[in-house]
Amino acid sequence: MADDATRDRVRALVRDVLSKAMPSESESSAVYRSSAGSSPPLSNSLGASAAGRNSRDESAKLVITEDDVRGLERGAVLRISEKARLTPLAADIVNERGIEIVRRVPRSGLTQKRTVAVGADHGGYPMKEELKVLLSELGHRVHDFGTNSESAVDYPDFAHAVARAVADGTVDAGIVIDGAGVGSAMTANKVPGVRAAACYSVEVARNSREHNDANVLTLGSKTISSDQMREIVRAWLGTELTEDRHRKRVNKIEAVERQYQR
Repeated sequence: MADDATRDRVRALVRDVLSKAMPSESESSAVYRSSAGSSPPLSNSLGASAAGRNSRDESAKLVITEDDVRGLERGAVLRISEKARLTPLAADIVNERGIEIVRRVPRSGLTQKRTVAVGADHGGYPMKEELKVLLSELGHRVHDFGTNSESAVDYPDFAHAVARAVADGTVDAGIVIDGAGVGSAMTANKVPGVRAAACYSVEVARNSREHNDANVLTLGSKTISSDQMREIVRAWLGTELTEDRHRKRVNKIEAVERQYQR
């Protein structure tokens, strides 16, 4: 009888934890937080208080076991996937230690329709044309600032045009392609309000958005393939800045910029 009662209590606890931690379909926040014994408030970030606390990221797993939570301190933060499930023993530990669960909800970047400025020099022109097709397939609006052929031109002219459109709010984001992507990033970053990132992999693209809130992406047509370009662009557009600790650092970037503005 005691064993049956214990099992019933554990099952009820697991159901309670999961029901309160899972988001509704209408919620679109990048993350949300919950404790084992309380209904989770919606949040667009982890918040400043969570940043300095003991935390663990297990968002790659779909099943969270007692081994995943046993080393966490009381009041720690555990980040898990939106669809992850806790085993009964893991749920017990979460409840007893008041561990805060942060579920990562799939980012809405790819479903959010944007107006994207694109530009390229002669070396990036063929890839720019492929990029325009990709952006249209994803449902984004495209403003093409040139160039319109493979005749030799100067990349700073096109990087500047795209960056200026981003800075003045004419478009939501910008993508520029030259041979290596570096020169266009240097040019774009001279425009106040622009945070351009030269990205050569999906990981760097995600990082530039999630950590640095990059609003201009630059690519090198001689350093990546067309398939890589497509993956990088998808990752870049599909990632958002979500956490307060990253926002604080982006604010510092902007503060440095203001020091040199006349």
